[in-house]
Amino acid sequence: MEPVRKRGRSEVWEHFELLPSNKVKCLVCSQQLAYNNNTSSMLRHFRAKRENIPCQSRTTLSSTQGIAYSFLLVYIFYPSSQQMLDSALVNMIVKDLQPFTIVDDAGFREFVGILDPTYVIPSRKALKSMVEAKYTETKEKAKEEVQKATAVSLTSDMWTSIHMDAYLAITCHLINEKDELSTFLLGVGKFPKSHSAENLAEVKTALMAEWGIQKKVRCLVTDAAPNMVACAGLLKMLHTICIAHALNLIVKKAIDQTPGLEHIRSKARKIAGYFRSSTTAKERLFQMQGQMGRPTLKLIQEVETRWNSTFAMLQRMYQQREPVGAALVTLKTDLTPLTSEEYHTINECLGVLSTFNEATTELSEERRVSGSKVIPLIRMLRHALNTKQSQAQDEKSIQLCSNLFRLLNDRVSSYETMSIMTLATLLDPRYKTVGFCSQSNAQAAVKRLTGECATVIRTQEQQNTTSTSSATSQPQLEATVASSSTTPSTGTPYETLFLLITVMKINATADATVEVQRYLSDPIIPRTEDPLRFWASQKNVYPHLYHLALEFLCTPASSVPCERIFSKAGEVVTKKRNQLNPSTVEKILFLNKN
Repeated sequence: MEPVRKRGRSEVWEHFELLPSNKVKCLVCSQQLAYNNNTSSMLRHFRAKRENIPCQSRTTLSSTQGIAYSFLLVYIFYPSSQQMLDSALVNMIVKDLQPFTIVDDAGFREFVGILDPTYVIPSRKALKSMVEAKYTETKEKAKEEVQKATAVSLTSDMWTSIHMDAYLAITCHLINEKDELSTFLLGVGKFPKSHSAENLAEVKTALMAEWGIQKKVRCLVTDAAPNMVACAGLLKMLHTICIAHALNLIVKKAIDQTPGLEHIRSKARKIAGYFRSSTTAKERLFQMQGQMGRPTLKLIQEVETRWNSTFAMLQRMYQQREPVGAALVTLKTDLTPLTSEEYHTINECLGVLSTFNEATTELSEERRVSGSKVIPLIRMLRHALNTKQSQAQDEKSIQLCSNLFRLLNDRVSSYETMSIMTLATLLDPRYKTVGFCSQSNAQAAVKRLTGECATVIRTQEQQNTTSTSSATSQPQLEATVASSSTTPSTGTPYETLFLLITVMKINATADATVEVQRYLSDPIIPRTEDPLRFWASQKNVYPHLYHLALEFLCTPASSVPCERIFSKAGEVVTKKRNQLNPSTVEKILFLNKN
């Protein structure tokens, strides 16, 4: 008895007949195909045979089978629609970090079948190949963009997956030809070796060579791990400690060193944990919030390694203190509620810590210039602490201010003398010298900027001289020196060349001084404006400073961009995807970022 086929949605069945033994026969060419409960092979066969169908047969088919055949021809005549949908599927996989197994999910297949019955969903193996092809294409385009940059800065971080595999990520930051800040993930791969500075330096050197940026790197930003610091030393790179990590350590230590505040934090942590783990407690809290006309909000549990999660926990606890207190009274628990005095302490300490929370958020920006904000925000934090300490009434908040101020001076004062940070601050038209805490440091930075500007001028002059040297004779060089120097020429070629170089240095320094002073005398722009838009509009007014802005404003304040890569990695490397090899993980993350 011939098997009964349940009629599916696909129009391809108008051109195939189901046979016994799980086979189908093409009504066009009579070839038999294996049937595995899907129409993929049938569609591929029909598309391949389309060119071999005689014109008369096509007409016959078209007239006899009408709309069904015409509908299928859309797929045949426009094979690019398959490629277009394949590309869209790959983009969805890498953008939303979906597992390859989604193509086997019944619900997904039914959904796609309704959207486009003619689309042949690729297998997991085919999808992986598409991702790899997309990776190769995207990487080549990214390399072209990176190699066009005048200068770049790098951030680097490490992460360990749930399978205890160590990964190293490196991101590249630059200002592109459109005078916009761009970020590229250069690589994120498994790091099987020991995490020594030598091994880290070896991998980073190879990656920089692969991307052709060995001579373009201006700064490396990492956390304060000894191996990361030592690695920068081996690479002979300018290195800065991620300011977000520095602030995190400062605040955590300040809280730990404030008597009584750590006890309050511990109580709040236990209360938050109780309401998050107990369904009864959570429902009771929601009930009390409703009765008091408050929004339905869960309590926040801090993450030990992130001080701003402590801030968020205490802030939510203070905001919901009345519903929390009312709920605890009606619940059978041994937890000790926070007292009104402790809530008063929390409120004052939140006022102190709010400026650090704002600074951490602003310095962790990735899409806007951030390195130039480090010095001004340190000055802002010092000013805010002085103000808060003079206004505080709670003893614990006063002590917290004192601890923060001391640790701030100990841990981040050096940023105001780092060449990369001082030059970035001066070249940010929102801050210039106003951003510095110390005027002596500001003047030293101006001197450094003038020297850098003079170097740019000399380099450009030397390039111009080299390009025209074939047309310049010795008498012309002597005439140039004679007209520019008060020292008479002896006529020897070496002395003439030496005097010419001296004259070029003097002239370059003078020109640089004029350009820098003109720029500094211009009014600062509003803090909400984009400094890169300023430089795009002023590149012809300050051409040499514009060149320096491209070099120094690309350095980020933190290595948070790398941390964000690893938060994505955590989504990719899950128990559901434990079969993914590290190479595939790297490709997916690369495409997601770039």
